[in-house]
Amino acid sequence: MSQDKKVALITGANRGIGFETAKQLGEKGVTVILGSRKLSDAEAAAAKLKAAGIDAHGVKLDVTSAADIASAAGYIDKTFGKLDILINNAGVGPSGGFAPKNIETPDAELQSIFQTNLFAVLSTTRAFLPLLKKSPAGRIVNLSSILGSLTLQADPNSPIYNFKSFAYDASKSALNAFTVHLAWELKDTPIKVNSAHPGWVKTEMGTDAAPMEIPDGAKTSVELALLGPDGPNGRFIHMGQELPW
Repeated sequence: MSQDKKVALITGANRGIGFETAKQLGEKGVTVILGSRKLSDAEAAAAKLKAAGIDAHGVKLDVTSAADIASAAGYIDKTFGKLDILINNAGVGPSGGFAPKNIETPDAELQSIFQTNLFAVLSTTRAFLPLLKKSPAGRIVNLSSILGSLTLQADPNSPIYNFKSFAYDASKSALNAFTVHLAWELKDTPIKVNSAHPGWVKTEMGTDAAPMEIPDGAKTSVELALLGPDGPNGRFIHMGQELPW
């Protein structure tokens, strides 16, 4: 494979926004690696893209599994020798949907959501950073949510003011903090790190009540994955517009 061809890993890519992100990147000539908890799901999703002429590969990657992360990093290192794009797309929502749940949130739910939405992102990024540093222009995209914006959550005039599901919202606020800190840590490298709000999208988590279709939900991730050298770094973006932290 040509070293000029970009290689992207998308976690949680067997369906929804993750799969669509892989599809759109693949259509732009990027080699895409689709991570999923089950290898069979990853390979089935990759096969769909291969049938459309996309250079796609499936890999078993449960982001809460240290063994899976290490194995996937070893596979990408051996097969491609670098990674240009890491999209931390995998995430979980609150149990029982997004009805308000705050002080009564069970400890187990907080721990479970933070494990996937924050700690696993840190572990995954740490493992793939050496491969991203081999890219001439690495890109890291963390899939966040506007619900993690402390500014908007605190504003009574904000459209999300009454959407208070503490475990999920706080996990995305913490993820945004990771974006800021990692962007600072890598500021003297070619790597750019940004948080993406995909929008409220018709996915399993978003439900059919959502106003946005999946192809539109993937656009922000794709845009941030393909940023040029003058693109934003350490920012919170939705469809080209910056959101407040």
